Amino acid sequence: MIKKNAGFTVFALLVLFLFAGCSSTSQSEEGDEKDEQPILVQGPMPIEAEEFAERLDDVEEETSGNFVFYKGTVDDYPVIVAKTGKGMENTAAATTLAIEKYDPKAIINQGTSGGHDPDLNVYDIVLGERTTNIGALKTGDRDKGEGIEATEWIPMDLMASEGSAGEDPDAENIRYYKGDQQLLEAAQAVKDTHEDGKVVEGTIGSADLWNNEVDRIEWFHEKYETSVEEMEGAAGAQMADAYDVPYLGIRILSNNKTNDGEYDPDTAQSNQAYVYEVVKEYISTQAE
Repeated sequence: MIKKNAGFTVFALLVLFLFAGCSSTSQSEEGDEKDEQPILVQGPMPIEAEEFAERLDDVEEETSGNFVFYKGTVDDYPVIVAKTGKGMENTAAATTLAIEKYDPKAIINQGTSGGHDPDLNVYDIVLGERTTNIGALKTGDRDKGEGIEATEWIPMDLMASEGSAGEDPDAENIRYYKGDQQLLEAAQAVKDTHEDGKVVEGTIGSADLWNNEVDRIEWFHEKYETSVEEMEGAAGAQMADAYDVPYLGIRILSNNKTNDGEYDPDTAQSNQAYVYEVVKEYISTQAE
């Protein structure tokens, strides 16, 4: 009787051990899957997002407010394409929502832009070594009838202090958000895949502003050292910085008024084809 109970006890322990092993393996696999953070690729308009979304495998679409998220994979790695909508407010909200909801490993904000550098042509791509808000400005102190002098406006760093940015002299600076080094390296590694133009590192300027005055564009180019302008990148960079998420802006020139480069909407597709190669390269480096 004693031997029988002992045998049963050993058998029971073996069964429990096997179940524990299976449970442990299952939990480990679930943990690995949970730790596989997606890469988030942002595009403001349909022409700047949907071409990339079509390249994903096993796509599922989710909508939150005005924002659309296409969830899929590239090379079996999770990638989410976010159609953020145009403008700084939309981008800040969409970026924050995506970070809270999906916990991305990295963010690439990409799309079209207007040229500020006369050495850049339509279809050239700028990698955002730096991104800055060119819409945060403090005007000169002028009384009624003294006119408007936009070239005397002063850059304003809204993150410099918690007090009044307009009264704090420490806020009279340009804040630059640096592009993530690993993302930049991945982008540089595949730059030869973009055959429609050259790929350079530069400064991306963002604001809810559409500049058509060449003198004004040149003023930004000289003061901020901007290569291009668009309406979203700095807002995404600011939110990514707040959550400590690696971030890179990638913008293709769709026009350039400083050298008469005419607008071409097909640049959006060309940029997404290049960004797809960047994502694949980044995924391969993470796997290593």
